[in-house]
Amino acid sequence: MRKLALIAVLFALIAPQISHAVTPDEILKDPVLEARARTLSRELRCMVCQNQSIDDSEAPLAKDLRILVRERLTNGDSDKQVLDFLVSRYGEFVLLKPPLQPQTLLLWAVSPAVLLIGIVALFMMARRRKAAIPPPAPLSDAEQRKLATLVDR
Repeated sequence: MRKLALIAVLFALIAPQISHAVTPDEILKDPVLEARARTLSRELRCMVCQNQSIDDSEAPLAKDLRILVRERLTNGDSDKQVLDFLVSRYGEFVLLKPPLQPQTLLLWAVSPAVLLIGIVALFMMARRRKAAIPPPAPLSDAEQRKLATLVDR
């Protein structure tokens, strides 16, 4: 019974990672084109969910985008042409990993800057806290005698 429960828990943890929102009616018959479509779908952001790729999202707009990607690939577009078409239509926000360009520099710089500011702030707080703690007072003669008796035991 325990093994069955463990297997169920493991499956519950793994299942979200192996599930995709792509429905069978969307899948292309050509496995090479389908593999390209899946790769592109993992690079595109769902405009509704925003933190999911269109490959993982079940939103109707994500399904429309998956179908559009597959139509463009079937018509002979290259991967770059498909991405360029979607970026021209929706902006660079549609890309899960936007390229480093002058207009996206702030987007790329904010996370490391915030991390660096946090590390500096923690370091400064630790130094202040260490400086604020006074050194311990020396032991009195009575305390030293009591300590000596305790250590000798």
